[in-house]
Amino acid sequence: MIRRLYDWVIRLAQHKNAIPAMGVISFMESSFFPIPPDVMLVPMVLANREKAFRIALVCTVGSVLGGLLGYAIGYYFFETLGAWVVKTYGLQAGLAAFRAGFEQYGTWIILIKGLTPIPYKLVTIASGAAHFDLFTFVWASILTRGLRFFLVAALLWKFGEPIRAFIEKRLTLLTWLFLLALIGGFVVVRFLF
Repeated sequence: MIRRLYDWVIRLAQHKNAIPAMGVISFMESSFFPIPPDVMLVPMVLANREKAFRIALVCTVGSVLGGLLGYAIGYYFFETLGAWVVKTYGLQAGLAAFRAGFEQYGTWIILIKGLTPIPYKLVTIASGAAHFDLFTFVWASILTRGLRFFLVAALLWKFGEPIRAFIEKRLTLLTWLFLLALIGGFVVVRFLF
């Protein structure tokens, strides 16, 4: 089943609308969607290595624009929509810790958390809820999200075939590790912050 899903994603990654779809996924993930854009980024770059950096750029722009939506949700609609998103993902404790930390370490929180499996939507909503400086939020988001997506794209561009062979050989294991990292990000926020 995992192999069929992987083959389907690789075929979708070659579709003419794959890059715009990547932008939409990146946008949604930064404010409310639970699945990170890496799910599409990796197969898309593996399927079209010559477009690796264009894909990373679209992913970065979509993520930063979606981050602005997340920021607006936290800033203007935290009591309604923001609280619902945070509650839906069980991130209430993590949000409280992020809001408190923003007073002292706001820029570092954005820079570090944007690279980790910790849900980025939590960072964006918390930034808005804490009324963190918008200009700093934007440049830190561009830096951290760009670094994350361009690093993945560069590695896949440079070592694409060996990485693809590695992924295809260990597909089930890597799928489980990815799911554990995704769930782990939510667990870390929920219980450690």
